[in-house]
Amino acid sequence: MKGNLLIMHGGGPTAVLNCSLYGAVTEALGSGEVDRVYGAKGGSGGLLRKELFDFSSVSREELERLKTTPATALGTSRDALETEDYRRMAEILREHNIRFVLMNGGNGTMDACGKLEAACRGTGIRVMGIPKTMDNDIAVTDHCPGFGSVARYMAGTIRELGVDVRSLPIHVVVVEALGRNAGWTTAAAALAREQGENAPHLLYPPERPFVEEEFLEETAAMQRRYGGVVIVASEGLHGADGKPIVEPIFQTGRSTYFGDVSSHLAQLVVRRLGIKARSEKPGILARASIAWQSPVDAAEAEEAGRAACRAALAGESGSMVAFRRLPGEEYRCETFLAPIEQVMLGERTMPAEYLSGSDVTREFVDWCRPLIGPELPRMARLF
Repeated sequence: MKGNLLIMHGGGPTAVLNCSLYGAVTEALGSGEVDRVYGAKGGSGGLLRKELFDFSSVSREELERLKTTPATALGTSRDALETEDYRRMAEILREHNIRFVLMNGGNGTMDACGKLEAACRGTGIRVMGIPKTMDNDIAVTDHCPGFGSVARYMAGTIRELGVDVRSLPIHVVVVEALGRNAGWTTAAAALAREQGENAPHLLYPPERPFVEEEFLEETAAMQRRYGGVVIVASEGLHGADGKPIVEPIFQTGRSTYFGDVSSHLAQLVVRRLGIKARSEKPGILARASIAWQSPVDAAEAEEAGRAACRAALAGESGSMVAFRRLPGEEYRCETFLAPIEQVMLGERTMPAEYLSGSDVTREFVDWCRPLIGPELPRMARLF
């Protein structure tokens, strides 16, 4: 008896989450080892409500569109699950003859993946994790599907913004980057630099405690030097006491609705330095941009979905697909299976060797550069 396969999404979407979905679905449909491929509508809550979508009704043409569609075609959630929920999910899986489960998401989803796998032990149901997060903060893996595209977005848009600010160098612009405790997205803006004096001029990731006086001194110095200044700051900035520099609007569990950090910093510049300043907050636009989707990211996301499916069909369970770089001058990566226990809620922040004051090191740029894909468009500079 073959059995059915279920795919479930969790957490915030990315520009390549549907690429992983495409990879998993087409791998399963072409395997000859699965009767039906289902998707849980709206994440774990959809499974608990028995709201399952049958992919046999989808045309090949529509499946192909997944690769250039942002977010998740299945829907996702941030459901707070209890022990009883995992037991109930295991029962529902048995009711629908689902023998293979692929859970695609970030830290919270990998935690749920491990707990569901534990609830399913002894039933013959295999549970595998597919990494997904624009925050790039999942443990063990070199990087996560979703990050390369948001990194390309940040680098590309900051390059465009830098040209605008250089054209009319009369103000400071503070751009707020997504990232709760990890500054990977903030740091990726450094790839915008094309020539020596290009933006961003200052970077403030959350790994370094924010000191207001230092920020004002550095901003004033950059403004005296360049006239127009571009600053990229993380939404999760906090002081030496660990408290956010702007009180969160709302917080429940792991979910935090941050205050407006970019607006706060821009107002500091105006009030304390007397310099014209404005704030920009791309927010979820950064994670949803197909225009800035990295082809490297898209290809790796698809392979992550395929690898998880192959592993489950081969008898694996309780692992997450992870990426490992191969040695050599040319960028190459391979997938491997990481025990889910090593991943569950294991947050990966930027290491010290990637940070240098209010900037990043060359080591970070070299590490990040291959993930964003082709060279960014070059900008004209006459003088």
